[in-house]
Amino acid sequence: MPSNKSVSDAPIVQFTNCRILRDHQLQREDLWVREGKILNPEKLFFDEKGSADVQLDCKDSIIAPGFIDVQINGGFGVDFSLATDDFKSGIDLVSQKILSHGVTSFCPTLVTSPPSVYYQVLPQISVRNGGAHGAGILGAHLEGPFISKEKKGAHPEHCLRTFEAGAFQDLLATYGSLDCVQIVTLAPEMRRSSEVIQELTKRGICVSLGHSVANLSQAEEAVQHGATFITHLFNAMLPFHHRDPGIVGLLTSDKIPAGRRVFYGMISDGIHTNPAALRIAHRAHPKGLVLVTDAIAGMGLAPGRHTLGQQVVEIDGLNTYIAGTKTLSGSVATMDTCVRHFQEATGCSVETALEAASLHPAQLLGIEHKKGTLNYDSDADFLMLNDSLYVQATYIAGEEVWRQDVLGM
Repeated sequence: MPSNKSVSDAPIVQFTNCRILRDHQLQREDLWVREGKILNPEKLFFDEKGSADVQLDCKDSIIAPGFIDVQINGGFGVDFSLATDDFKSGIDLVSQKILSHGVTSFCPTLVTSPPSVYYQVLPQISVRNGGAHGAGILGAHLEGPFISKEKKGAHPEHCLRTFEAGAFQDLLATYGSLDCVQIVTLAPEMRRSSEVIQELTKRGICVSLGHSVANLSQAEEAVQHGATFITHLFNAMLPFHHRDPGIVGLLTSDKIPAGRRVFYGMISDGIHTNPAALRIAHRAHPKGLVLVTDAIAGMGLAPGRHTLGQQVVEIDGLNTYIAGTKTLSGSVATMDTCVRHFQEATGCSVETALEAASLHPAQLLGIEHKKGTLNYDSDADFLMLNDSLYVQATYIAGEEVWRQDVLGM
């Protein structure tokens, strides 16, 4: 009779006494993991005649896919838009610390910066798997500088740029390289943006619309050319108007190409978006909602003055402003806080709240075959949470990389 080692010598871990988020439902099943992947127990039993080497009692925890943050500017004193000699150790620190927030993969985000910053920083960002060292890096999110002056938000005006005759060449000259770039946020009303969107999309880069005064038809045209995301919906765009709803109108547009889904980021921190606006967006287009933190260097630090790229920002409680103004500049919210606030504000199911931070960002980036679900053969990046959605433990590739100190629970 074949042993459970017939296919692989790697140990099989069985997580018992848990509720697994699978197929949009919490299901009372065990989770089986081998070699960093979710295992199909039927294949194990019937094809391999195998069994678990290790059993772990989850004490009735929820097991959900790891969170994916596609817009995070830094944290814990580290600013991804600052070119420093120890940039790599900074990104390592953030990727380590966000494990406690349930984030297992992320896109380090750079706000509008001079070309010299992109030239120094981007070569130091490399796509990598997560592990005990920290959350995995999926590629950079470049937010700007090809955005609207009127809706620049916390982005420095002197660094904003437009597309000239070269269009895509202008973008390449600004960034230096697109090797590790996963998302680019731009304003679709800019001249020649359509050809840039097409070129980026051709290269597998996700184009997001944001910091923009685009009307609905400009936004729809951008989607027809390949844009699939909206950067922090409602923030840094024209407010919804019934005669021309602007970018917000994409949520219910009938001009989206067949088979395409438009996703939209929301900063669910209780400050950037009123709970009623969060509810409106969620009810209009629930399958497109992606929770993002938009966290800045001040996340995890005491109130006071910090940086966001070229700007000085001030943290006052949960509010972050450009120093001396009332212009919001990113957040200090953590992803697990955003998930809890979203669930509370919308009254949605636990499953829906968890998928907005896992399945939806994975679908946006086209990586849902390996991240964002607990389907068989997907990466074993998952969280244990209690019923109030507080993270108890974080696992990457089936290995525990963070656990809540029992005294702190």
